[in-house]
Amino acid sequence: MPALVLGALGVVYGDIGTSPLYTMRESFTHTGLPLDEPTILGILSLATWALIIVVTLKYVLLVMRADNKGEGGVLALGTLAHRGLSSRAGNRAIMALAILGMALFYGDSLITPAISVLSAVEGLKVVTPVLSPYIVPITLAVLTLLFLFQRQGTGRVGIFFGPIMGVWFATLAVLGLMQVLHWPDVLRAFNPLYGATLFVDHGWVAFLTLGAVVLAVTGAEALYADMGHFGRAPIRIAWLYLVLPALLLNYFGQGAMLLHRPETLENPFFHLAPDWAQLPLVLLSTAATVIASQAVISGAFSLTRQAVQLGYLPRREIRHTSEHEVGQVYIPRNNWLLLIGVVILVIGFGSSSNLAAAYGVSVTGAMAIDTILAAVVAWRLWRWNPLLVVAAFSALLVIDLALFGATLLKVPDGGWFPLLIAAAVYTLMTTWRRGRRILAERLYADALPMDLFLQRVSPQSPQRVAGTAIFMTGNPDVVPHALLHNIKHNRVLHERVVVMTVIMEEVPRVSPDRAVLVEKLGKGFFRVVLRFGYLEQPHIPRALERCRRFGLHLDMMETSFFLGRETLIPSRSTGLPSWREPAFILLSKTALSATEFFCIPPGRVVELGTQVEI
Repeated sequence: MPALVLGALGVVYGDIGTSPLYTMRESFTHTGLPLDEPTILGILSLATWALIIVVTLKYVLLVMRADNKGEGGVLALGTLAHRGLSSRAGNRAIMALAILGMALFYGDSLITPAISVLSAVEGLKVVTPVLSPYIVPITLAVLTLLFLFQRQGTGRVGIFFGPIMGVWFATLAVLGLMQVLHWPDVLRAFNPLYGATLFVDHGWVAFLTLGAVVLAVTGAEALYADMGHFGRAPIRIAWLYLVLPALLLNYFGQGAMLLHRPETLENPFFHLAPDWAQLPLVLLSTAATVIASQAVISGAFSLTRQAVQLGYLPRREIRHTSEHEVGQVYIPRNNWLLLIGVVILVIGFGSSSNLAAAYGVSVTGAMAIDTILAAVVAWRLWRWNPLLVVAAFSALLVIDLALFGATLLKVPDGGWFPLLIAAAVYTLMTTWRRGRRILAERLYADALPMDLFLQRVSPQSPQRVAGTAIFMTGNPDVVPHALLHNIKHNRVLHERVVVMTVIMEEVPRVSPDRAVLVEKLGKGFFRVVLRFGYLEQPHIPRALERCRRFGLHLDMMETSFFLGRETLIPSRSTGLPSWREPAFILLSKTALSATEFFCIPPGRVVELGTQVEI
């Protein structure tokens, strides 16, 4: 357990753990609020109770209960909510929300590395203004090294980063505690009335301030998304006993300093340290913000793997980086796309203050979606009293929507960027999902039923040859196109023919008794159905070894896999909208081949092509 807690510190808490670098500064910089005692205590009170309610009560204690056999994230939550509803319209709405939540998370996964590392490197300006021109180049170099390091895997990254984050949170606590002991009057901000008074005194301007206060809770979604990497207990222990106390101490320390030394508003975090410690603090902050980026990157990898397995994204290369933890993966294509996006953000916005205007929209939107989906899970799966569900989750949703509304006001200043990314990802995912459904309808609309085909097969025709042929199909009840093409062109059948279907279940792992189904159809034909969970590697040869207990013995050296390869042609007939067709065709071309995705030996594969109008 201690090792997992340390690993969780190194992977899960980087994002929310580096929020003190900019939250208090941004709460005053662009809002126009006076830097006086009631305002400082009010903002500090809002940040404190946001951490307690949104992160501790909602995510750590409540939402993390909704794990799909150990896996977290918005898709896992959506799967649970989907399982609890019987209405088709309700299920469509649930999955649409889950996809939107994932799309919003992608927007966050681009901005977090950029703003976190920039805010740390900007501490060099406090040390000496001479280094200001080098801030952006240093930031780009640090981020590039981080993304290059991703191939080592989450486990190794966590082991390496965990001790650093332990030092980081200890430093946060010590720096804050020094100021609190010097000016203990700041502890009054624990009283939530100071936050309420801020709205009474400043009204609309106080609401605008929520767009900056929300920076204190960014990273809460990553806690839930990374649950499959370390488990619920280590993440909870790390938060309750290490992370939350350190964050509160540091925020109160910054508040105390601003109360008595308002001139430090330029960068209150770095002014917590004495002059001799500022350069080491910049170096430690840079290391911590690199880890902050790791939290959302690993979360993005987890969600992408789930989306591929559930059919919301095309097949892609997914490298499992741990022999013991199935949730630890590395996805090369996503890694480089994220790096390109982060570089564009750093160059385009140039400073953490400018990026703060873009930050928070996607985070708060994803938080609101999590609340809605968790309410459905509590109602339908946990069997909570409906009145309790309405009371508890309505209160949480009001907070989420207030934060979301405040961040929406930042759209003209940069908030449009994560919304644009989310819209693009949502469009691509729904296009792929709908396109695959239409493609399946086209492929199997006029397919020959298997039982009718078997009636026509005789010992003399077509000619039988030695060996085993496996034909993969999405519908095990009809004859695969590849099988008909093989008979048409080669005029032969193998002595044993296996019609195989692979089903990806909406659960992390499939129990062994349901993983393999073998049915003898007669005349040398077999129907095989293989089931995998969305956390399992669909390794076909390994799965086929389990067929031996059903009387089907397969020698890979005498087995050929016949796969269909579809060439997609745009069509004016009913199907995908014309504006979606090019996107679906492009996505299909970028998909990893079935041979690689299903780990089939390339030398045993025969591909037979067909053209399909969409």
